Amino acid sequence: MRRLVLLLGVAVLSIGLVQSAMAQATANQTVTLAVNAVYKISVSGDPGALTISNGTAGVDALTPATDNSTSYSITQNVANTVKITAYMDAVLPAGYTLMLNMASTKGTSAGSIDISNATSGSALDIVTAINRGADAGQAIGYSFSANASAGTLSSTSRTVTLTLTN
Repeated sequence: MRRLVLLLGVAVLSIGLVQSAMAQATANQTVTLAVNAVYKISVSGDPGALTISNGTAGVDALTPATDNSTSYSITQNVANTVKITAYMDAVLPAGYTLMLNMASTKGTSAGSIDISNATSGSALDIVTAINRGADAGQAIGYSFSANASAGTLSSTSRTVTLTLTN
């Protein structure tokens, strides 16, 4: 009988300890999540000077000057209809042509596009149908050409603006 009482006492104490060990407290938090539209474009730097200094006797078109030393990178999460447009801060005089070509693995390149007369009000599509995600280290190519009949052109600079837009 004594053993039974001792066994019952141990069992009662064990139940009390188990209930204490199982006691717990909880707290809740509400976390609000959002992802905003992201449009990012960057270039690796400026191309080298495009200087024309050669031609062929009897041909009005001089030998173009080219540069393929720069690249661009983009990140966008908006849609698969995003594009890159380009324009210059001022048009080139008649007889001078600046062509722009931008490669892309995420969109469709328009190839070499004449941006000589493209200004902010008439930006041209250079890469279209860009898919969501990132496109890094894509080549930018420039080709500057002139006609001998246009004459010489003193060293001048133009700012080419590349815009990632919907």
